[in-house]
Amino acid sequence: MTREPSLSPSPARIRSTFASVVDQPDELREIRLFHRALADVNRLRIVQRLSQGAATVTELIDYVGLSQPLVSWHLGKLRTSGIVTTRRSGRETLCSLRPEAFDEAAARERLLLRSVTREASHPAPASTHPTAEDPAR
Repeated sequence: MTREPSLSPSPARIRSTFASVVDQPDELREIRLFHRALADVNRLRIVQRLSQGAATVTELIDYVGLSQPLVSWHLGKLRTSGIVTTRRSGRETLCSLRPEAFDEAAARERLLLRSVTREASHPAPASTHPTAEDPAR
């Protein structure tokens, strides 16, 4: 008896779908976008090269060893997250690192974490209503 493949999604897929439907606050979305852009080794290598100075897409292709479409795709992710800027120079595209993007992301994270730790260190006040355990209140 051959078993037919299941057409129902796995529990992990269902959780992932629900997680993507939940409305995420903008500041969390921005931080996530920034970190996801740096979560790929090829994009990190592009950032590493650009930290030495501006480079053309052709120079990045040679440095990273990927095809032009892949390098352009990775640059698109880095550009969307605000880490890299590009400008046309004749037939070439010149790419530059935005070093201030790292300071901006760190500042956003500090601000967000400060508000989270403030909430954790100042819990909501306990109820002042008498309870069965403490009739003296």
